[in-house]
Amino acid sequence: MRHLPPLAAVRVFEAAARHENFTQAAAELGMTQAAVSYQIRLLEERLGLPLFVRSKRRVTLSEPGRKVAPLVSAAFDEISEAFESVTQEDDGVLTISTPQTLASNWLAPRLGTFQIERPELAVRLQTSNAYVDFARDAADVAIRIGVGPWPGLCQHFLMRLPGTPMCSPDFKAQHGIESPRDLLRVQRLTADDPLWSEWMRVAGLSEPDGETRRGIRLDSQVAEGNAALAGQGVALLTPLFWKAELASGRLVRLFDAVAYERSPIWLVYPEHKRARPKIRAFRAWLERAVASEAAVGPAEDFTLPED
Repeated sequence: MRHLPPLAAVRVFEAAARHENFTQAAAELGMTQAAVSYQIRLLEERLGLPLFVRSKRRVTLSEPGRKVAPLVSAAFDEISEAFESVTQEDDGVLTISTPQTLASNWLAPRLGTFQIERPELAVRLQTSNAYVDFARDAADVAIRIGVGPWPGLCQHFLMRLPGTPMCSPDFKAQHGIESPRDLLRVQRLTADDPLWSEWMRVAGLSEPDGETRRGIRLDSQVAEGNAALAGQGVALLTPLFWKAELASGRLVRLFDAVAYERSPIWLVYPEHKRARPKIRAFRAWLERAVASEAAVGPAEDFTLPED
């Protein structure tokens, strides 16, 4: 077991010993001269030895003080180097946690521009629909779908996501889908998703009372989109995430009506990391990326959250 003197007093002694001046030590540490004198006296009483020789105009190190001062300074240098090595290693890696569909269909294809802006950073992308635990998991930031608030986390609104029915061209032709009402008789993927009910309300439809929709239920939009591409049914998808498939004609958007997810998308990270350069850089880049999508894409892809 270590028998250490009060570390606050040791810190004050180290500064005072370097300057051999209590006033300059106080200025460096953001303390008053009286507080420096008090801490030094506490340390001297603990040791039972004088560390400084005091005269009317100045203080100088005593013999015990001269003996211990370089050892204390060296110890502080080692502590500083230890923490700097950890910080430098951590500052070189940015770990992002994000839901699966957002990662694969939107974020991952755009991360290259962030890497060009910050080539000194290694970027790691963790995909999971579960909320990351910042106290336990190795993540710096997360893109999270929810309503919050999340205590201890900074949160920045990014966007809300619309959903609209899409399917393969062959599925549309095979089932003769021409109007929203036709969706009541075809296979809808994850038909019990509450967003389907909201879309049908927006489209002016209602399912027959007592009808239970059976069929394929998938746990992510990327799985639903891939099933729709394979001709397995109609999926409620976000146009923003399927631009390439829509442009190539592999998916077709059936109708103009959209329904919005109730939970917006946020960027979140621990409050104690708010000043970290890599966090600030990623937030600025991400907000620009979202803004650029809003500038060139349909207005329906981005909207402010409801109060």
